[in-house]
Amino acid sequence: MKIYGPEAIRRAVSLPDLIEPVSRSLADFSRGLGQAPQMVFAPAGEQGDVHVKAAWLPGRRYFTVKVGTWFAAGDPPSGGYIAVHDAATGTPYALLFDDHLLTDLRTAAAGAVATRLLARPDAATLAVLGTGVQARLQALAARAVRPIESVVVWGRSPRAARELREALLGEFPAVSVAHDPERAVRQADVIVTATSARSPILRGAWLRPGQHVTAVGADEPTKAELDPACFHRADVIAVDSRLNTPAIAGDLNASGAEPTAELGDLILGRQRGRANERQITVAKLIGLGVQDLAAAETVLPLLEEAPS
Repeated sequence: MKIYGPEAIRRAVSLPDLIEPVSRSLADFSRGLGQAPQMVFAPAGEQGDVHVKAAWLPGRRYFTVKVGTWFAAGDPPSGGYIAVHDAATGTPYALLFDDHLLTDLRTAAAGAVATRLLARPDAATLAVLGTGVQARLQALAARAVRPIESVVVWGRSPRAARELREALLGEFPAVSVAHDPERAVRQADVIVTATSARSPILRGAWLRPGQHVTAVGADEPTKAELDPACFHRADVIAVDSRLNTPAIAGDLNASGAEPTAELGDLILGRQRGRANERQITVAKLIGLGVQDLAAAETVLPLLEEAPS
């Protein structure tokens, strides 16, 4: 069995490599191909999360099982691995010890897909609520699909917000820090929430016509980033899974709102996304096993071709 560590994986793959593979995997999921069971969440106390996801798609060489961890005392907090198995025999083929990198990249790639499908084509200002790795990657994801010129960062830690600003300065013409989330949201065309919040940080009352929200942080029932008004004001609520997202996403569940579209169906043209430039759109994403499969299928050939 081949084993690859985080440095090799980091050298081999980047966010742009995963946008189209993740888009295709979401489309396959919405076609009803293969199997991607609901995530297994293994509680590990108040200071840790363990998520297990698996996926198989017909005609693919591999299937995958991913264990993703997050522990406050970890260094780094995020970790885990993707086990890649031969789809014909079940034999373990490779183990990707990625330090959560592939999960981070495929999550950002899904954000890029959602923004490409739902944000206005002229969207130029981005608000990022959150200051971690995913917040940075979602900013880059938005830039990959829309002409983002300015970014406004807000975080519960002012120091972390300043550090994220510094990290993004080389990527965007203008990056600033807002002292409160409302100020960041009101000036943005696209809003990203990427936090571990247990209570809402984005209020629907702050939204204005034409905005798009990509929410990726509340990926289990006890988390919440968006208040119910965000969903009730939205003209489009797109999810990665009609079946699983409402049950797993704490904020969507609490709102009682029903998704109007699945991302894969938007990709396939089965459903309509944004109908006009005044609509408010929300993409609520929990992450699916098929995205991990897409990430593994993309990175493995790159790793195997890399000089040893």
